Amino acid sequence: QVQLVESGGGLVQAGGSLRLSCAASGTIFRINAMGWYRQAPGKQRELVAAFTTRGTINYADSVKGRFTISGDNAKNTVYLQMNSLKPEDTAVYYCNAGKGGIYYWGKGTLVTVSS
Repeated sequence: QVQLVESGGGLVQAGGSLRLSCAASGTIFRINAMGWYRQAPGKQRELVAAFTTRGTINYADSVKGRFTISGDNAKNTVYLQMNSLKPEDTAVYYCNAGKGGIYYWGKGTLVTVSS
């Protein structure tokens, strides 16, 4: 089992920045991918950014150039630095980890961007 706990969400004005954190614990050996997804009210959950242990990084087109995903192996933590936030970035952000074909999810952290 892998447990994921997100933090760092909140209310920010348009143009502002936030950094989300996702702390992983449990049997994290051989996690091969981690990422961030988001779900806005009335919409489907969508990929925001993700990376694999092979070094592949993917970003949604809507966040390219504004968001950066990174990881700290020593802290078992993944970050999402979000700059130049827009009202359309308002959503619950979820951390995701993939291991052996099984995907684990955190409970999410709410990001609200006011105009």
